[in-house]
Amino acid sequence: MTASTPLSSLSSALADVVARAAPSIVSVHSHRSRATGFVWKPGLIVTADEALAEEGKVEIGLSDGSTVAATIAGRDHTTDIALLRADTGIAPVKMAAIVPALGTLAVVVATNRDAPSAALGMVSLSGKSWRSLRGGDIDARIELDVRLRPSQEGGLALDASGEAFGMAVLGPRRVLVIPTATIERVATQLDTRGRIARGYLGLGLQPVRLDDGVGAMVMNVDKTGPSAAAGIRQGDVIVAVDGQKLSGVRALLRTLGPASVGSVVDVAVRRGDEPASFKVTIGERPEA
Repeated sequence: MTASTPLSSLSSALADVVARAAPSIVSVHSHRSRATGFVWKPGLIVTADEALAEEGKVEIGLSDGSTVAATIAGRDHTTDIALLRADTGIAPVKMAAIVPALGTLAVVVATNRDAPSAALGMVSLSGKSWRSLRGGDIDARIELDVRLRPSQEGGLALDASGEAFGMAVLGPRRVLVIPTATIERVATQLDTRGRIARGYLGLGLQPVRLDDGVGAMVMNVDKTGPSAAAGIRQGDVIVAVDGQKLSGVRALLRTLGPASVGSVVDVAVRRGDEPASFKVTIGERPEA
């Protein structure tokens, strides 16, 4: 009988972690691409939005080799989360709202060529919340030192105890994890509304430099939008919002997240040489 060693014990423990998570993992077929997804709630599958084709039918590949049709319940490009509806009969995975510490071992359980797969790595970055290049609010910055194939994108990221702490996605030259907190927040909205609400001022803005800072010149106004209703006109220059000097157009747009819809802001402008102020009720950005 071969004696147990620390490495063999670790190997067995990791294999057990993978075996427990694997039943909730599926492959996602869209157009000519293959990715991974996991059952988040009964009949609902989370996958990486970037790995999902923009058009065409979507199918879910099951462990027995069969496929079932899926429909897109909603997708959010900014957080890289897509939600699918499919009758798979698979039990959902239990997600943990944890952010693993730097140096923690991590396992990504996914599919590769429609077969279960696993990849072992380490948490190479564990930090605070951040904003993606597409403007999505991500609740924690988690990066993994692990190599993944494109078909493994959308797989579950697990710690050494088997806790699922997020979804692995392919970032520029690195593997990122969309954490549980972000998945729960975004997928819940996609399930109930089919989209993520974004704040909307109804303005086309151009940055301008002022003697005492920066401003945003109103280049065009949506006549049916909230700013037009408040009285803002083309040619006005926004200089402050709620008493805070404007730091740039992008900074202003970043404040228009889901929580901003319905709130009232005090927008200070310069109209010609005269100051003016308007109360604007932030609307919801219409679908493109």
